[in-house]
Amino acid sequence: MPKKEEYFAQPPLELLRQFMDHKGWYDRNSKEKPFLRIEDIYFIAAMGPPGGGRTVITPRLQRHFNIMTYTDLQVESIDTIFSTIIKAFYYNFTQEIKDAIDPVI
Repeated sequence: MPKKEEYFAQPPLELLRQFMDHKGWYDRNSKEKPFLRIEDIYFIAAMGPPGGGRTVITPRLQRHFNIMTYTDLQVESIDTIFSTIIKAFYYNFTQEIKDAIDPVI
């Protein structure tokens, strides 16, 4: 993560936030400084919890993302989830196929 400034801003993240708020940037190299609108851009981000070199993302940037979290699952829970989904999908298949479900999981 970029190092925080005196007032806790992180310039690279602020540039991303500015784009998400305004859909573009001003062209600072041009004398007229026109606004350059950028379209059809999607952002996908992943991050871990703060700590170990990771810092907190400001709420001003976070508000542009859907936050999804999950807890670590036990192996038995993962087996139950996937076996339920696969058995429902293969419900109308032959018994020979159904017998192969458990080894696949």
